[in-house]
Amino acid sequence: MKDQTKQKLKKEFREKRGYWNEFWEGLLTLDSNFFEAYLKFSSIPWTSGVLEPKVKEFIYIAIDSATTHLYEPGLRIHIENAFKHGATKEEIMEVYQLTSVLGMHTCTVGVPILIEEIKNAGNEQELHLNLDAHQTKLKEEFQEKRGYWNEFWEGLLSLDPDFFEAYLKFSSIPWTNGVLEPKIKEFIYIAIDSATTHLYEPGLRIHIENAFKYGAKKEEIMEVFQLTSVLGMHTCTVGVPILIEEMRKANIEF
Repeated sequence: MKDQTKQKLKKEFREKRGYWNEFWEGLLTLDSNFFEAYLKFSSIPWTSGVLEPKVKEFIYIAIDSATTHLYEPGLRIHIENAFKHGATKEEIMEVYQLTSVLGMHTCTVGVPILIEEIKNAGNEQELHLNLDAHQTKLKEEFQEKRGYWNEFWEGLLSLDPDFFEAYLKFSSIPWTNGVLEPKIKEFIYIAIDSATTHLYEPGLRIHIENAFKYGAKKEEIMEVFQLTSVLGMHTCTVGVPILIEEMRKANIEF
């Protein structure tokens, strides 16, 4: 590849994406056509999107810090970029808080199956699915603080109200003390639920519905999907440096 073409693509990447990192060098050298195609793909929300730049970076931070991915190189880049776009430490901490609830999908998936298998085992008498006064109060508090309710919470609340209450307090922190507007919080949930490392459809439906209630536009949610869709490129940001390293060991020119 001619150095002139390489420099042109690097310049275009910086202009459209707002940064450059050395791990792009290898991909640009090995396959400039693929690099250029990725640049066009990933730049759509940056050239024609509706979300403010720091919010775009919040989406990247969420999907990189999610327990289903934990991609430290991208996390460092996008925190740095977020600060350049005017983000505060409180906003980024809130993105972490919102993203941290992902682990609770162990229960939103597991508890309904547990209840089903308890019934299949003929032990339905062990279940007490009618909420008492304390459990009803916790349900009302969840609706007040989190702004919604879904039937899958019924089982957890019935089986272990203490654990449910602890989760309620944990997950409500960004909703009671946070600085991000409600629809942005929902965008974070949408991103981590729609990421290819998770693809959690029940939560995605809930949080799209909630986002619309908070005034989100379809274009904003589509942009969250666009930003999240680049996650697959980490195949190359991790894989290409390793490929180059092994090529050097094998004395293969690149």
